[in-house]
Amino acid sequence: MIKVSSKMLAVTAAAVISMASMAVNAAGEMKPFFLGSTGSGSVADKAAEVKSTLTSNGFEVVGEYSPYETADIIIVTNDALKKAAASHERGGYFAGQRVAITKVGDEIQVTYTNPTYMAAAYHIKGDVSAITNALKKALGAVKEYGPEEGLDADDLDGYHYTFGMEYFDEPYDLAEYDSYEQAVAAVEKGLAAHAGGTTKVYRIDIPGSKQTVFGVAMSAGENGNKYMDDKFIMSEIDFKPIRSTAHLPYEMLVSGDEVEALHARFRIAINFPDLSMMGDNSFMNIMPSPDAIEAALAKAAGGDVDD
Repeated sequence: MIKVSSKMLAVTAAAVISMASMAVNAAGEMKPFFLGSTGSGSVADKAAEVKSTLTSNGFEVVGEYSPYETADIIIVTNDALKKAAASHERGGYFAGQRVAITKVGDEIQVTYTNPTYMAAAYHIKGDVSAITNALKKALGAVKEYGPEEGLDADDLDGYHYTFGMEYFDEPYDLAEYDSYEQAVAAVEKGLAAHAGGTTKVYRIDIPGSKQTVFGVAMSAGENGNKYMDDKFIMSEIDFKPIRSTAHLPYEMLVSGDEVEALHARFRIAINFPDLSMMGDNSFMNIMPSPDAIEAALAKAAGGDVDD
């Protein structure tokens, strides 16, 4: 007969509880971004290194965007991302995952969107853990970050920031055309003309569906509305020691003959769910931004714009 001491039982129980807690956390609470690594050097050199690593790990670089001198954002896709995006008629937002290289002081931060979090927020059907693991393998995974407390799948499935604010299924309806092909052509034309201060960052067509997602940079220029400007918005909301640069760029989605975009009160909040309503670095400081963003994107889509 093997004797087990009370001390051994206590240690074993503690280990079991710890393992259970880890499992619950892994399958439960999630945060919008991963910190892959930190280091030194230049943004340009690190961006070149990251692009090489991503392509060697099965990702296709479809766009790149530098919203300010201290940051570069790389957008990637692959067959698995496109397949997941095709799981429903508005799943195209998921097709491009965003990787950011940001210089904060003397530190270079490599960060990226968390596909598991985004899949839940965008109602993607199916298991995307292989995609998340592939990005972790390519870029590292020091920790998930964003809000102090994460959100679970149920929270994200029905997410809205607060009472009266929009859900995932309440997007901006930007324009409608006679066909999917006409809608895509109209968006291409608007972005090429920089309508509303927009610029095309990337385009991903979703196989097996009439969906195309466009990444859109937004800049007010000298005489535009600063509240739609990427740099201005990020200067107000992205202030923590680990930056959330991979919030950018915004997306427009062609689904069938319609052009839409996620409402800013959802799109911003899903990446910054703990952003305060009032005070310094708060939603109050960008209160006009949802309307300004809608107007810019509607111009790019060739839709009607309310003055």
